[in-house]
Amino acid sequence: MSMSAPTVARTAPAMHPMKRIAAYGQEFILLGAIIVLFIVVGITNPRFFGANNITNIFAGNAYIAVAAIGMSLVIISGHIDVAVGSLIGVLATISGTLAVNGYPIWLAWLTPVVIGIAVNAGVGALVAYLRIPSIVVTLGMLSVLKGGLISVTAGAWITNLPEDYLISQFRLLGVPSPVWFMVILTALVAFWMRYSGFGRTIYAIGGNVEAARVAGIQVERSTVIVFAIHGAFAGIAAVLFATQLQVIQSTVPPNLELTVITASVVGGVSILGGTGTVIGSTLAAILFAAIASSLIFLNVSAYWLRAVQGLLILITVLADMARRRRLR
Repeated sequence: MSMSAPTVARTAPAMHPMKRIAAYGQEFILLGAIIVLFIVVGITNPRFFGANNITNIFAGNAYIAVAAIGMSLVIISGHIDVAVGSLIGVLATISGTLAVNGYPIWLAWLTPVVIGIAVNAGVGALVAYLRIPSIVVTLGMLSVLKGGLISVTAGAWITNLPEDYLISQFRLLGVPSPVWFMVILTALVAFWMRYSGFGRTIYAIGGNVEAARVAGIQVERSTVIVFAIHGAFAGIAAVLFATQLQVIQSTVPPNLELTVITASVVGGVSILGGTGTVIGSTLAAILFAAIASSLIFLNVSAYWLRAVQGLLILITVLADMARRRRLR
């Protein structure tokens, strides 16, 4: 199977230590930025290191990192999904409704994952077999999901959630369960993407779809599978989101799709496809959560977070385009 230089840099099993650092440069930059931000803000306002704030940064935003894992796979394969925020809102509402209506807790957790897989597999089929651009399909899906949710629920609150349903409030070894989900899923997918045949297939399709087809890769089938996997992660993220608090509002979280896509792109996933890792997207999600918290402790308007995210996207995309020109 023929692969481009960026793909080889990401997927080759054996790599010189210095080349490994270069390949994962974006991840090191993000990790350094998180550490510097914690130190600077913590010195300026020691309350930043309060247990509640640290928990909120890592556990309260873990569902974004989980959703960004699936989004990263989609973007690496050369596509995008702008409906992920609406899908998470719908799946969270379905999950909470099942829980309060007496259905088994395991069913309330599992149903969003199954529905997410089914919905996004359908989206992937439209993209792969009918050759409709993914942004067009998912824009349509965004409208359907968001409009349908508001029409059916009128934004009602779901209350009286069973205690044993609230998985995001569970702790293992003193660590909130969303952090475990975020770390374990990121590690598993990073390993799978690097060392599995299908992981390399995703990079190959995103790097050069025609070359991948000539190499014998079933592009259409693989595209559907990638979208289905993305749907599974959206379902997990929806459950983590739904179980954070004692109530669920039946609406789409504002700007969630932008945050998830931004985490993937700023994390080093090329918007043009073919390169990137889920480790970077998870670190970017943590960085955004830390920036949002920092603005509060520094008495800066939270609206600046959107400006920072937009600036980071612009810088990341320009850097990726410059890197691609050098490689050519």
